[in-house]
Amino acid sequence: MAMNRRDFLKVGAGASGSLMLSLSLPGCAGLPTGYEEETGEWRPDAWLEITRDDRIYFTLARVEMGQGTYTGLTTLIAEELEVAPEAIEPRFAPVADEYKNPLYKLQLTGGSTSLATSWEPLRTAGAEAREMLVRAAAGVWQVDAAECSASEGRVIHPNGIDSMRYGRLVELASKEILRGDVALKPAAEWKYIGKQNRRLDARAKSTGKAVYGIDVSLPDMVYAVVTRPPRFGGKVQSFNGDEVRAMAGVLEVMEIDRGVAIVADKYWRARKAQEALKVQWDFAEALGLSTAEVFKTYRKAADEDAGKSERSEGDTESVLATADKVVVAEYSQPYLAHATLEPMNATAWYRNDHMEIWAPTQAPDLGRIAAARVTDLAPDEVTINTTFLGGGFGRRLTQDYIEEAAAVAFRVDRPVKVIWSREEDTRHDLYRPAMLHRMKAGLNKGELSGWDHQIVGPQILNWYVRNAGPAQFPWTPKFLYDTLGKVGVWAEGIATPKDISAIEGAIEYPYQVANIDIRHTHIDPGVPITWWRSVGYSHNGFAVETFMDELAHEAGQDPYRFRYRLLENEPRHREVLDRAARLGGWDTPVPEGRARGIALMRSFGTYVAQVVEAGLENGSIRVYKVAAAVDCGQVVNPAIVVDQIEGGILFGLTAALYGEITLEQGEVQQSNFHDYPLLRQYERPDVEVEVVDSTETPTGVGEPGVPPVIPALGNALFALTGKRQRTLPLKADA
Repeated sequence: MAMNRRDFLKVGAGASGSLMLSLSLPGCAGLPTGYEEETGEWRPDAWLEITRDDRIYFTLARVEMGQGTYTGLTTLIAEELEVAPEAIEPRFAPVADEYKNPLYKLQLTGGSTSLATSWEPLRTAGAEAREMLVRAAAGVWQVDAAECSASEGRVIHPNGIDSMRYGRLVELASKEILRGDVALKPAAEWKYIGKQNRRLDARAKSTGKAVYGIDVSLPDMVYAVVTRPPRFGGKVQSFNGDEVRAMAGVLEVMEIDRGVAIVADKYWRARKAQEALKVQWDFAEALGLSTAEVFKTYRKAADEDAGKSERSEGDTESVLATADKVVVAEYSQPYLAHATLEPMNATAWYRNDHMEIWAPTQAPDLGRIAAARVTDLAPDEVTINTTFLGGGFGRRLTQDYIEEAAAVAFRVDRPVKVIWSREEDTRHDLYRPAMLHRMKAGLNKGELSGWDHQIVGPQILNWYVRNAGPAQFPWTPKFLYDTLGKVGVWAEGIATPKDISAIEGAIEYPYQVANIDIRHTHIDPGVPITWWRSVGYSHNGFAVETFMDELAHEAGQDPYRFRYRLLENEPRHREVLDRAARLGGWDTPVPEGRARGIALMRSFGTYVAQVVEAGLENGSIRVYKVAAAVDCGQVVNPAIVVDQIEGGILFGLTAALYGEITLEQGEVQQSNFHDYPLLRQYERPDVEVEVVDSTETPTGVGEPGVPPVIPALGNALFALTGKRQRTLPLKADA
């Protein structure tokens, strides 16, 4: 990732004499679409500050939601700065143009690319700071800087005895001028990269000191709950505000854009008052579809429109017309909720013509727009304080919960915390879209000769531009906010990035087949959607890898070896496939009543293959073991890699076994963990993760563990029962 040093680094002294470095950081691609992996295009600023009293601060432009940015990115600086990662204090970045992605002009976290795009810039920042400190000390001692060294936050004299703290040197160091590149440490000298296994946020989280959004407490704070229409698009017609307002502790009952808000002195009193609230809804423009009707519209669209070509090689139509055998299959996946363990919440305080907000958000600049949209404030009159996030998975890229807090706080002369119940979080989520896949492939003498994949469903960007467009141009008058969103959709792929949310995981089909045709038929039934962990790879992974398994069986070949032969030009795919097969005991006898399935997927630059061993117990699917092989390039923190792959596997198994949001006349039928369950601890399989030792540039691990486990489980069930399941969630009695 080549960088011009003068564009990269600015050095100065803070008001207290601290050493401050402003570095141009190609940071985490906030959306999984449009990021230029090869060039690393994306440059928010980050700050490294070293104070006189030896405090080291790193302003983290990416939020921490469990994926490890707090530790991983800090470790990169620590390695080159010659301090322990624990010596650096990360701080979450405020909303500022310096932290925006110029490709999207947005400040947000997502896409599993934080580490990949920070790999060289943050190490360089640490090396630059170390070199300036060393030169400053050498100047004091009147010795050659090349003979000095740095260790544990001190510069060491050539005599090996004398030393000076970094804090004593910061003012002198800020005056140093670097010419030419500072060499980065060779891998053989690394102390922390690839070795650091502790998380910097672990103690704070396990002792309750870490502040999540739901933990925020302010003087004289009140609580609000919001009753939203049960059908998407419904509007308030009337409600018994006076009756509810008379209840104990209730301070206000008000209509806001998203429903009716109740403000009370205690959270429980607000909830009790909500039970007494009676709202008459206007459903004239509300969604009235059922789940069955959604898929009926998908199939009709697929019949009438073959779809826009997204990848075309060879002559698939002719090859399929002359193939010995043509295999046809249709796959479908339901809407899915995010089910973050910390439900949606935000705290807002309006005072002195300014609003301050504390929120667990993946996109603080969009949060600022959300607050401005529902008040009389301009975006620069709103301050967003980002907290730790109790799970994100893409849900907290959309800022509806901040809108609600801002709308209520603007009318209440006290800080207000809005908290969603679990039921509200489930029924008013923005979902992973339901998708339909029509697959067709040709086999000639057992060889795969043609691959045809039609993907049917919506695009996420259409739903995301509402606040994303204005966030790119915060100076725009509010009456143009919606227009900006519409322009963003219209200019998709031209002035705005191409939205690949529906097709990623399909267009990267890695198998060597001469004739490939992949198309997308766009249809949007109107159910609100947003990014969901692993996005399009989650549904395309299931369709692609289950169909590959079907083809292997149709060809009379072993599913692992069938894939392996077709990956001749994909050595990294082959490596993880081989490792997973060995780790999962693919060629060893399986215990009675069990079977194994295999799948692989490259997502977000990371290669993952998995073998699932499963069976049926007492009328239920039981997953006994998952073996995963991962190639994510150079590993910075081995424990975080394993944790994230394991977490992705459990997240994917939850979707495979239980995940399903259904609609009846436009109303979501699920409400809590009794009917939208998560995988329980007693159901957790043994998970073994093997990480490829690689010197390639690091890639992300927050999402890639999800896509392969779903088809691998389905493939195992087929091997066990002989029945192929093409619809999720998987059933024991299918």
